[in-house]
Amino acid sequence: MSGLGAYPMEGWLGPAGVRDAVARWLRLVATDAELAPYLIGVDRARLAGHLALTLTVALGGPAGDIARPAAGAWRGLGLTEAQHRRVVDYLAGVLWALDVPAGAVAAARRAFADEAGS
Repeated sequence: MSGLGAYPMEGWLGPAGVRDAVARWLRLVATDAELAPYLIGVDRARLAGHLALTLTVALGGPAGDIARPAAGAWRGLGLTEAQHRRVVDYLAGVLWALDVPAGAVAAARRAFADEAGS
């Protein structure tokens, strides 16, 4: 365990919920005509794992055996700033659809928006 102790349950989807949210999120990105080409040749299972870990921590869940989430899951794909914002908007939409509290949606947006600065 990472020593994070107890984590807040508000906004926490649980492992299955996070996997579902990430799967929905990736489907939205993959069906976006402008964003889909950036996923060609990408190991989506690995990407989904990075996204799930970062989302888990952003929503107040445990980080597992590592001290911090795998940052920058979208880095290196060559997205423009506007495209990256759209990817994060898709995440927010998925979380809203899953009735995640507004504060948790904002925390998730911040966690992934911070990646864009690289």
